Amino acid sequence: MPSFDFVTVDVFTDQRFGGNPLAVFPNASGLTSEQMQAIAGEFNLSETTFVLPPDNPQHHAKVRIFTPRTELPFAGHPNVGTGFVLATQDPNPPEHYTFEELAGLVRVHIQRDAHKAISGARISAPRSLTVTTGIPTEVLAACAGLQVDDILTNAHTPLVASVGTPFVVAEVASLEALARAQPDIGAFREAAAQFPGMELRFALHLYVRRDGDATRLRTRMFAPLSGVMEDPATGSANAALSALMVSLAPGEDVAMHFEIEQGIEMGRPSLLIGGARKTAEGAVLATIAGNCVPVMRGRLEV
Repeated sequence: MPSFDFVTVDVFTDQRFGGNPLAVFPNASGLTSEQMQAIAGEFNLSETTFVLPPDNPQHHAKVRIFTPRTELPFAGHPNVGTGFVLATQDPNPPEHYTFEELAGLVRVHIQRDAHKAISGARISAPRSLTVTTGIPTEVLAACAGLQVDDILTNAHTPLVASVGTPFVVAEVASLEALARAQPDIGAFREAAAQFPGMELRFALHLYVRRDGDATRLRTRMFAPLSGVMEDPATGSANAALSALMVSLAPGEDVAMHFEIEQGIEMGRPSLLIGGARKTAEGAVLATIAGNCVPVMRGRLEV
């Protein structure tokens, strides 16, 4: 019976049992897509990654990312964690990895601590910011179990933002309102039915400016239609949020960094460092970075 080694890591934290857990299969050659999806469902984590040989030998790997219910074109914590795992298993790791993914090429910069030990990674999102469908505030509020006046619309109305994977992004009025948010699966299903193509990807990312500071944020992400009721740390959503914040900032040449808390309400505190830059040409590019902690190793038979 074929067997495959796996590693789990907690991502966007320097404390075991914090952050966002991730399962990584560093050598997934021989697994079918159906098996990968079944394995992701068995782990039942936000995402599980499967590392395969690249199509282009100039790249380091092809990485496929699965939630318990569906495959994603791109995600943040799976890339940070997969880069960390590959680097720690390599006796002479490169400074950067290039991963082939459905959304495009993802560049992963390996980070080290003051003692030169591998500590985490910073990734560059595969696509520049796109902002598409506006979502009615009352629809958004129903999905999050909030009142309409809990949603702020002075900076932007609820909208779909993406740097590789789309999220419905909305600003919430207070930390108290953010803590009250609870996903209503029925409302999610009704909302997804109104927007073709979002049946499995109607994922909601809420944020609050801590003490009114646009660079210090707290977030929560709900994606119940993808099998993730709440995510402790969502790199792709926070990369999109960082890019959105920069796109709204005055000026044509703007670069900003963001300190983003997530997972507080779940008891899995996470810290993500977002970055984004826009130029006069209009494109807004984003990065997301964080630390990782190894947790488990094992072997799965299929």
